[in-house]
Formats: sequence, C-alpha cells, structure tokens
Amino acid sequence: MAAIDLADIAPTDLDTRVWQEELADFVPDKVFDVHTHIYRWAFDLDPNRATGPFAGNIGRYFPEVTWELADEVDAVLMPGRRMERLAFPFPFPKPCDFEASNTYAAAEVRKGGTSRGLMLTHPGMSADDIEATVRRTGLIGLKPYRFYASTGDAVQCRITDFLPEHQIAVADRLGLIIMMHVSKRDAIADPDNIEDMLRLSDKYPGAKWILAHCARSYSAWAIEKAAAKLRGLPNVWYDTSTVCESDALDALYTGVGVDRVMYGSDDMIGPMRGKYVAFGKAWAYLSPDNHSLGLSHCDSRMTYVRYEQLRAMKRGARQLGLTTAQREALFYGTARALVDSVEVPQ
Repeated sequence: MAAIDLADIAPTDLDTRVWQEELADFVPDKVFDVHTHIYRWAFDLDPNRATGPFAGNIGRYFPEVTWELADEVDAVLMPGRRMERLAFPFPFPKPCDFEASNTYAAAEVRKGGTSRGLMLTHPGMSADDIEATVRRTGLIGLKPYRFYASTGDAVQCRITDFLPEHQIAVADRLGLIIMMHVSKRDAIADPDNIEDMLRLSDKYPGAKWILAHCARSYSAWAIEKAAAKLRGLPNVWYDTSTVCESDALDALYTGVGVDRVMYGSDDMIGPMRGKYVAFGKAWAYLSPDNHSLGLSHCDSRMTYVRYEQLRAMKRGARQLGLTTAQREALFYGTARALVDSVEVPQ
C-alpha cells in the first residue's frame, strides 16, 4: 500500500474556520505530543490483515509512519507549532513483529532530537528481554496493550494480564514510563482497574504511569467514579488522546488536577475525519462513512478527530479558566518534565 498523499488531508474551508476561530488561540507555540504511533503496516503479521480491523483506516491511509510524515501531518493540522513527541509502535493484534516494531520506532525517534520513545511489549517477555531492549534501543518505557493479554480476553482483562509484575518491576528499577490503555467495559471505573492502579503505583513507585485516553474515559462517568481514589498518586499522569467530549475533559481536569494532564494525539488517528462520541455507557468512532444520519439541515462535513479533541480540551477547561502557564504546561511543560525525569538507558 502506498502512503497517504498529504493533499488528501489538506484543510477544507470548514477545517480552516475551526482552527482559526476556535483553536489557534488555544494551542501554544510549543507542543509535546505524548501519544504518537510510529510503525509500518508490514509489522502486522496477520495473514488476513487486508480484511482485518485496521485495514480500512491506518492500513489504507497510513501504512508507514516515519518521523518526517508525523512532522508533515502536524504542520498541516497545527500550523506554526513546534512539535516534540513521545512515540511508540502500533499494537497490532497477534501476530505482531515486536522486535522489528521496536527497532523501527527507536530509529525514527532518534530523528526527533529531544523526543523520546517507548517499546511495545507482550506478557511473554522476560525482565531480561525488557531491559535488553530498552538498553539496546534507548527507548524510555513500555507500551503494553490489552490485545496481548495472557488470558486471551482483550475486553475484560486486568492490567497484570497484559503487563505482568516482573515487567513493572523493571520499569520501577529503571524509572521508566508505562503508557497504559486500561481494559474492561467500564474502563477506569471498573473496581479491578482502580484497585490495580492503587496497588501497583504504590508497590512500584519508580514506574511512571500515563493512563491513555483520559484513563480510557471517552465520556465523563468513568473518570468521575475513579478520580477521587486516583487523585494525588505521585507517579500517575493522564493523556487526552482522541477524547472528544468536553465533559470528560472537565471531569479529568477537575478530578485529578490539570497539572497531571498532558496533550496526546493518538496519531495517525488525529488526521482522520470524524469524532469519538459517547452515549449511555458506551463510546464509538463516528466517521463520514459509517453513519446514515440525515444532515441536510446543516453543513454535514466532518473535521479532523484532532480538532474535535482540541475543541473538547478547550471547552472542558472553561470553568477552570486556565492561565497561560497552565495551558502551556498542558500542551508542553508537564510532558517535557516527565520525559526528562527518565534517564535514557545505556
């Protein structure tokens, strides 16, 4: 598959209006994106990948993400901003080429100067495997994923089903970052996830956790339930990647403290058009091609997922009245300080 022609994601007049009228004055000059995927579609070793769950999006549009492509996409969507990143491979379902994924991501990250990367893990990796990989590649943490759960249940697995404690112990000893996408239907609101985060963050204080996608709270109810128990954990942060509901961002900012929250894009999801919408106790990706809504009464075009996320980040912060310093920390300073606190393994 050929890589996307960037002309395909060129801003429409709608995108330009959203950026100029709503977002340009919100996004600071310097941005640190803590959730970027750098990968090749070829690392998905599923012989049926052409008809698999990712074939219609990243397989079609972004089959190979280089550092240069990430820079080009950011230049289109966030013109004039200086970008740094925390990047890691895409967690293709088994079989996945983990070694090639990590080697490739590390090589691309090195192009980014002060940017850094994480290694993709599966629970079968030994402590020695983990340490050898971070020392070989210079990656500064772990990216586990629920697809690789040892139970075989990617929906209802616990954290240690896909990130066993012997791996967390390495992160603790070396002071590494863990990018955690919690599982379970109730996400971070599930009592098992709350219990696990309290226990594991206390037992392994040297590990630095980032709970992705507002702790997988695509609407407010999950983080509202969990925040009171998670607030104040000294080694837990949160990223905002692809969360498009302003009430979820408000619940995160006020529940755990805006000083623990960092911008992330989940690219290459951000440049796709659509929005993650919440309803009931559920959430789903709404795109131009997967609905039959009657929209003749309005401009039916969709803007970028990233713009919908940035809208939510901005509007979710209204009641806080973010200062300039807080906004700059949300987009850059908090992430930069966290990444700088990790010594690159030698």
